[in-house]
Amino acid sequence: MTLKTHIKETIKLALPISIGQLGHVMLGVVDSVMVGKVGSASLAAASLVNGIFFLILVIGIGLSMAATPLIAMAKGAGKFDDCGKILNHSLVVNSVFSIVLMTGTFGFSFLIPFLNQPHEVVKEAVPYLQVLSLSVIPFIIFQTYRQFLEGLSIPNPPMFIAIFANLFNAFFNWLFIYGKFGFPAWGLFGAGVATTLTRWTMAAVLFYFVLNYNRVRIYKPQVKIKALDFSLIKKLISIGLPSGFQYFLEVAAFAFAAIMIGWLGKAQLAAHQIAINLASITYMIILGISSAGTIRVGEAAGQKNITQVRRAGFSTLGLATALMFCFGVCFILFRNILPLLYINEEEVVEVASKLLIIAALFQIFDGLQATGIGVLRGLTDTKIPMLISFAAYWIIGIPIAILLGFYFKLGAVGIWIGLLLGLASLGITMVFRFNKKSKSIIS
Repeated sequence: MTLKTHIKETIKLALPISIGQLGHVMLGVVDSVMVGKVGSASLAAASLVNGIFFLILVIGIGLSMAATPLIAMAKGAGKFDDCGKILNHSLVVNSVFSIVLMTGTFGFSFLIPFLNQPHEVVKEAVPYLQVLSLSVIPFIIFQTYRQFLEGLSIPNPPMFIAIFANLFNAFFNWLFIYGKFGFPAWGLFGAGVATTLTRWTMAAVLFYFVLNYNRVRIYKPQVKIKALDFSLIKKLISIGLPSGFQYFLEVAAFAFAAIMIGWLGKAQLAAHQIAINLASITYMIILGISSAGTIRVGEAAGQKNITQVRRAGFSTLGLATALMFCFGVCFILFRNILPLLYINEEEVVEVASKLLIIAALFQIFDGLQATGIGVLRGLTDTKIPMLISFAAYWIIGIPIAILLGFYFKLGAVGIWIGLLLGLASLGITMVFRFNKKSKSIIS
């Protein structure tokens, strides 16, 4: 298979995955846009809580992703029965961890008052995080079945569910945020109720679909947990936990950045929420390309074909770089217009437009690190990338952010520059590591 063919196949696979990823993040975007009409305090609380929530949730997301390369490898090797076995064991592992994560999320809500945030932000943030914690279990269940289908290169069903879920979420936001048809006007808390109901619905629909989809019956996806293979459970955890903690380190860096920006005032925190919301849209698209790279590298690894592993990986990296360059240009051109979609407060819009310039600059490096980690996951290489992520974010990025943001008094702009340098170091390192690993190791 030529490099050109790899690019075409990656796009074909990545497009529905990216749309599905975008569907997930659009739940948060719609929440922010609708909550922003209530006021900057609600928008700032949404920023704070979403950072904390995903800080915990990404561990479960990373753990669920362990199944994808294993399923892709089993399919590539023609071991179809193993695909259903991996799904069942992944479901067991993920369900247990989702209960732990839900408990941890709810418990963390009681620590929000100690984060030195504005009083009006804390007042709305605590109940919002508590109700969102009830959406952890369905989110992880949906993610488990989604990874199963994507590992088989069947990404369309989760994509359609994610798209239609936004209509469901927007309607219930309208009911619960603003108090329509006799419902109480719950504001930000209402957005949390709507999101939780939406995620339970998504999990139920995808679960039912997989069990009744003729195309996957050959892989035996029925729930069977009587005879557990603990070596497979150990393998899922050994691949998934480093992936989860890698995402944790990334989201923790951005969550800590949100906390630091909160010390500067609610206007700068609201501006950060707008910029990070817009950047997360492009990031979700890139995560779709990254997932496609994981699948294609995994299938080639299952076939023990080093040449195709490298072509699949580098075509993914090149595609991500080109796309993120285009997104960066859009951020710069429309930096004064995009914030107005969220809020009309002049101070917030001014800061957000500056942050979008920095967001444009780190688009390429964000694309490289996300897809680099994805193609390495296709080789089941997750431990070293986790350690590299720690160094990039917490030894390079955050210290520079503190230095520029507070000692040089650049505020939110300085903090974002620190994040940019962390992403740059990580993205470049991931490319070099894949180049090295793909020459000699197929797991």
